[in-house]
Amino acid sequence: MARIVNQDEHNAKRNEILDVTQQLIDTIGYERMTIKDILDHLQISKGALYHYFDSKPAILEALTQRMVIEFEQALLPITQDPDLPALEKLQRIFLTVIRSKAAQRTFVAALLRVWYTDDNAIVRQKIDEALMTRLVPLLALTIRQGIQEGVFTSAYPDHISEVIWSLLRGLQETPARLLLAYTPEHDEQQYVEGVISVHTAYMDTLERILGIPTGSLYRADIDTVKGWITALKSNVQSRSESPLPNQ
Repeated sequence: MARIVNQDEHNAKRNEILDVTQQLIDTIGYERMTIKDILDHLQISKGALYHYFDSKPAILEALTQRMVIEFEQALLPITQDPDLPALEKLQRIFLTVIRSKAAQRTFVAALLRVWYTDDNAIVRQKIDEALMTRLVPLLALTIRQGIQEGVFTSAYPDHISEVIWSLLRGLQETPARLLLAYTPEHDEQQYVEGVISVHTAYMDTLERILGIPTGSLYRADIDTVKGWITALKSNVQSRSESPLPNQ
């Protein structure tokens, strides 16, 4: 007789495995993480784990899909709102991303150094591919709406959406890498202005592509960038004062 699976319990355990995996990726990196690390943290057997996932890549695939779906669910109410003009939708999409990171600034700052190491290259690639597949169509819908409203100017909304997505990836990665390169030897004010200039250059390009007035989209400000530098400084200090966790 086949065993009856309690779906709620199954989903809860599956999510627990994904939570631990994400924690390990955030602290030691995907490449260094082993199945044994996951088993040790969860205090379960390999057989129990394989009831949910048959390999490390399978866990990564599921984790990637979960992260992308969560992000997509945050954007769907914006992109599907029939009463919102296209430009306001685009503005809210940017603000949703920014606020989600700002709300977890200390946590995100702690992850950045691990996130941009070679150990997590495959994770970044997986997430980029999954995000592009799910979110470019949402961007395309918003851009088509803007063209119909006469706000955006483009004859190729689908292709423009892909171009904009590429710029958005750069907009996330370039300032992050600049912030990670900051050291106390740098002139903080000049460094902040440099990060803001990079961010502004990306936003100016996005606005030109869409044919909207300069300043229509969000710009990074001094307080925001200084807040990230402070969070990164605090993370470096706490890492130097605390012993490394057992891995």
